Amino acid sequence: MSAHTVHTTLPSFADTQTLAQIRKHLDQLVAEARTRAAVYSSYTADMWEQISVSLGGGKLTRPALVVLGYQAFGGVPSKALFDLACAFELLHSALLMHDDVVDRDYVRRGAPTLSAHYRDLAVAAGRNSVDADHAGNSAAIIAGDLLLAEAIKIAGRSAQGLDCEAEVEAAFHRAIAQAGAGELEDLLYSLSQQPATTGEVLRMEELKTAAYSFQLPLQAGALLAGAGKEQAEVLGNVGCQLGIAYQVIDDVLGTFGDPKATGKSVDSDLREAKSTILISLANGQQGFSSQLAHYRAGKSELSDLRRALEESGAEQFARKLAHQLCTSATRSATFLRLPAAAQAMLHECTALILSRSN
Repeated sequence: MSAHTVHTTLPSFADTQTLAQIRKHLDQLVAEARTRAAVYSSYTADMWEQISVSLGGGKLTRPALVVLGYQAFGGVPSKALFDLACAFELLHSALLMHDDVVDRDYVRRGAPTLSAHYRDLAVAAGRNSVDADHAGNSAAIIAGDLLLAEAIKIAGRSAQGLDCEAEVEAAFHRAIAQAGAGELEDLLYSLSQQPATTGEVLRMEELKTAAYSFQLPLQAGALLAGAGKEQAEVLGNVGCQLGIAYQVIDDVLGTFGDPKATGKSVDSDLREAKSTILISLANGQQGFSSQLAHYRAGKSELSDLRRALEESGAEQFARKLAHQLCTSATRSATFLRLPAAAQAMLHECTALILSRSN
């Protein structure tokens, strides 16, 4: 298996040593999956090698938040912690594999996706571009399924035999269910003649990203450490607000960010006419809504839509919204009397979210 390096852009929700331990454990889990697959299918073993490459560029945000929730309630580092942390990273990677198919993207984190690898294999085998794209996307769906199955297995064993077993397992399954619901809403909103309202977008982003990326990693980590169900839910709900803020900034970077820093296209969301927070905020202005209708009808270019979005001031409105969400989250953490360690970590999360550029 390829060696992975810890990138300097990793969020500091967990210390460097803990992140290195998570990375090592993740590599071990993937290596074990590859070894098991090699017994019955060399092709599947090769796919796990490609999955390993894809995992190498991750920032480990979700595992770090599992650790944050765990440490906030006095948890001591353990194999159970690293299993649960890695299960959330495997889930994240599974969703990214499928998301690349939905978005028809072949670049992520500045590198070719797994789907691009298998597309290129099809081209090398003499297939035309349509069939090659289909082969790449099919492989990504299969890889996502493999990752999802592995994630469920690892999460299930993390709390096995502990009093919190049922609650941890329920939190992980909720993460999967809500991510799927949010992805479906995102897809259906993109098919509508009218973009979703700001309220609808925020709800969709809560389901699609905030739940599995912030709320439930924090909540599951707290449960694993022995927090009461109510305490863990409080921490999770505060994390949900931070997760929505994170996704709002992600929408901004996905359209106005530097591709060299973000590692992804700034045209994908606009090209797919996705109902991002930027589109919903700008759509209240007549000039932009007319331009959006023209673009969706094929009567204008993507560059025209981008120019109208820039002129709408939506980026500034979105950043202000993210700031408000983060402020609300940290106030809630103080009001609800979460442990001092949890409050300090949440304040750090807020600073990182609002200052991120990738």
